[in-house]
Amino acid sequence: MEAMTETAVRREIQIAATPETVWEFLVQPEKATRWMGQAASLDPRPGGEYRVEVISGNVALGEFVEVDPPHRLVWTWGWTDESQSPVPVGSTRIEVELERDGDGTLLRFTHSGLPNADATAQHAHGWDHYLPRLEIAARGQDPGRDTWLDGVT
Repeated sequence: MEAMTETAVRREIQIAATPETVWEFLVQPEKATRWMGQAASLDPRPGGEYRVEVISGNVALGEFVEVDPPHRLVWTWGWTDESQSPVPVGSTRIEVELERDGDGTLLRFTHSGLPNADATAQHAHGWDHYLPRLEIAARGQDPGRDTWLDGVT
């Protein structure tokens, strides 16, 4: 099910991996960069830093708010270069809930607090690119090189 409100992106995806495995791809930098970003610094504890250089020059920065392994992860999100995005560091919130579903996981994703419909659409486009890559990586396959690193969007 996909839904987009004016200021939030919501997605649900099924992943053929346990919640514990999916969790690792959210909080371990070497696994996180398999599906999104070229570099990551993640300190998954309340108040810990969330920093991902998604593509060259585009750094998402925030801090972890809730950390309940392997069920729920919440962090703030924004871009360090506000000249390229109306979403300043820490101004939005990402919530990920992982629920065991048979042998796999149902991932519920919400990115809320986006400032307007354009920012919401831009972030929806980004998450629609990256969440399927997470699903592939978490089930143990290679999502391949991220075409966005080469400027192909």
